Amino acid sequence: MVVTQENVAVNGSSRLTPQEIADILRDRIRAGELKAGDRLPTQAELAEEFGVERGTVRQALRALQDDGLLSNVSKGSPPRIANPAPAQAAREEPQPTMVALAPRLASAFETGRVRIDALCLTSESLMLALSEPVRHIHEGRIRPDSVDVRILLPSRSINLAFPVPVEADGGENPVHERWLAMRNAQARVLQHNLLALRATHGIDVRVSFRALPFTPPVKLYLLNGDEALLGYYMLTRREEEWESRTLEMYDVLGSTSLLFSYLKQAGQRDEAFVEESQKWFDALWETITSDLTLS
Repeated sequence: MVVTQENVAVNGSSRLTPQEIADILRDRIRAGELKAGDRLPTQAELAEEFGVERGTVRQALRALQDDGLLSNVSKGSPPRIANPAPAQAAREEPQPTMVALAPRLASAFETGRVRIDALCLTSESLMLALSEPVRHIHEGRIRPDSVDVRILLPSRSINLAFPVPVEADGGENPVHERWLAMRNAQARVLQHNLLALRATHGIDVRVSFRALPFTPPVKLYLLNGDEALLGYYMLTRREEEWESRTLEMYDVLGSTSLLFSYLKQAGQRDEAFVEESQKWFDALWETITSDLTLS
């Protein structure tokens, strides 16, 4: 941040105002340098960094607390970066999956009984994003009583709409083989990381998979029945190396898909979307899907 206005102290040196310090810290939070759950440095450390008195730092922290960006400001220890409130999250602009999903999952894991439902092409984004709440559990920040994760993925036996070769040769399909290997490997890692919480922390964990008979055109994440995150898979032509071959394919980059958040608390329209999305997921799970084997 470039400070455009300086305050001059009695001794002639330039000093930052509480508002300017708050703006600097706010920029760090928005840039992701400080994430939900992270502790700020102590007031003494911040005072030394910015060259001001502790009272100036306290005023800056109170301003951030008033904005809903900090929690535990007056409890002796350094404050934490607050999780977005539901109303605040609903007002945020859509963000790419890899930016938006992890903090929403971390917030969902703060309840006693966690329920996550996901429909996606592979579980890569979910696997990576779950590392944040899992880390919080290992660090002792949170400890849910139970975690129930259900994941719908395309069946290995269907002809996928994507990814597909740009030019099919009528025989083997290395693009499909690559997708299947990724689907299975990512799902196994996700399953292992979650089930490990049962042994290390005594948490009741269940991870289930079902196979879809179609290629999902969207990704959907349902968090505790309270929030739905929806993203569109955008097709692109690209190349990937696979087993010493260059594959030309039409594929999607799920991590860059924008996620649109719908919250029950945000109004009747959002509430209806969350409830209908949950009904749709449950209907797929209980009817036309089949057992999925990660092999």
